[in-house]
Amino acid sequence: MEVVIVPDAKAGGELIAEAIAELVRRKPEALLGVATGSTPLPVYEALAGTVRDGGVDVSRARICQLDEYVGLPAGHPESYRSVVLREVVEPLGLGADAFMGPDGTAEDVQGACEAYDRALSEAGGVDLQLLGIGTDGHIGFNEPCSSLASRTRIKTLTQQTREDNARFFDSLEEVPHHVITQGIGTILEARHLVLLATGEGKAEAVAQTVEGPVSALVPASALQLHPHATVVVDEAAASKLKLADYFRATYAAKPEWQGL
Repeated sequence: MEVVIVPDAKAGGELIAEAIAELVRRKPEALLGVATGSTPLPVYEALAGTVRDGGVDVSRARICQLDEYVGLPAGHPESYRSVVLREVVEPLGLGADAFMGPDGTAEDVQGACEAYDRALSEAGGVDLQLLGIGTDGHIGFNEPCSSLASRTRIKTLTQQTREDNARFFDSLEEVPHHVITQGIGTILEARHLVLLATGEGKAEAVAQTVEGPVSALVPASALQLHPHATVVVDEAAASKLKLADYFRATYAAKPEWQGL
């Protein structure tokens, strides 16, 4: 696991956006896994800027969802399908045909989960999966004590997660109780995992993820098992890392040819 400490969210977004751009230059048809929420927005803004400036051609790239609410209509402004189309697909100039996601409105939700897991595999697998992290250490909607071998499935949200996400709705009551999420086992199949965390509120979860034991209680700690996992954090989110100075020195000495 590589830990990169950046000055602020904007710098983190620019760093990750350039890593995505470099991937697409090498592999134009790359399948990019995206996360929702406020944390990854600087990544999408920086990447869209690079596309507008002609720095990379993403016309053949594909976008896939990490998770989705169950029961929200596909056109609901806070369904993750709508969010990804609005914040990622459209700003990059891609069409809806470049997008993959689970069906949160399906009558057979478990069948939809299994179908999406298969679709990711049949698409050749995710080349780079961008992740956020919850204050309790969850990734995707894999809440604490999720199986580290789990596949795409339905999950019940914790009260904390519902409260954290209520800011996107008019009230807490509108936040769904259930979601479809890629499982940890599914996430770990991506070729490169990039976790972005910003703000002091994520500091404890980051420390447990990076320096704590691998544990289902902190789902993000499963990144320690991945051969190419990168954790990008701002100074506030890095504030509880015991080895912060080591991580800074390691990154400063990193050869340019290695990339992110």
